[in-house]
Amino acid sequence: MSAPRKVGVIGLGIIGSVWAKHYHAAGVLAGAWNRTPPADFPQLLPTPEAVARAADVIQIVIADPPAVRAILARLRPVLGPGKVVVQSSTIDPKSSAEFRDLVVAAGARYLEAPFTGSKPAAEARKTVFFLGGDAALVAEVEPVLALVSEARLHIGDHGQAATLKLALNLNIAAQMQALAEALTLSRRAGISDDVFFGALKRNVSQSGVATLKEPKLRAGDYAPQFSVKHMLKDMRLASGINGCEDFPVLDTLRDCLAVAERAGWGDEDFSVLLKVLEK
Repeated sequence: MSAPRKVGVIGLGIIGSVWAKHYHAAGVLAGAWNRTPPADFPQLLPTPEAVARAADVIQIVIADPPAVRAILARLRPVLGPGKVVVQSSTIDPKSSAEFRDLVVAAGARYLEAPFTGSKPAAEARKTVFFLGGDAALVAEVEPVLALVSEARLHIGDHGQAATLKLALNLNIAAQMQALAEALTLSRRAGISDDVFFGALKRNVSQSGVATLKEPKLRAGDYAPQFSVKHMLKDMRLASGINGCEDFPVLDTLRDCLAVAERAGWGDEDFSVLLKVLEK
């Protein structure tokens, strides 16, 4: 099969909804589905099975491994030769191996494709995919993923792609926690945000996380780009990887995010870690 022509998106959350609209604008969207259907969304189909029947490429971007497992159980009877499952949810490598085996047993092909980039990046087609799977399949699916992204990096096998995504989210969360603590320390000393961020921009610790989150931290705007509940889920998945159980920074991040979730901020942006310190 040449490059697949039609894409179905299962999961219309913060990122999936943006990708589906991009695919629709490019004329390749076969259909989309979400457990809670959004109003006035283009090409909604009534079931995930309907999406899989209509599409060559079925891209899944949902909450966690149990959700992916449930979707694949529904899709399995309609998968087969010519179908490609692109799994873009953030999951652990053990689950990735399980899902690949399930899809292959159904006669379809499987590509692990987690990504980096929150809502602003997705809107600007600046998503970066970490691809895990056969090189020929990567080359086949890449033209489709190029419609919603600026880069597609072939990491290695499916488990390696899933692991790298969790590793990078660990780094992002650690930077966010450190930034929240540094800003809180500065504010408590009476230093203005203008002075703090001006100095940070001239310091080696300035980062992409700081650039992205500065406006939110200044304004106390925690509308989600990447929610607390999803970052906490990722830190828990990372903790479950063999050999990572006692990583001290990972343990601290998991605890801090859990505090934010218990405070009722699970759906807010994970930069709300600043608000935890202000309690």
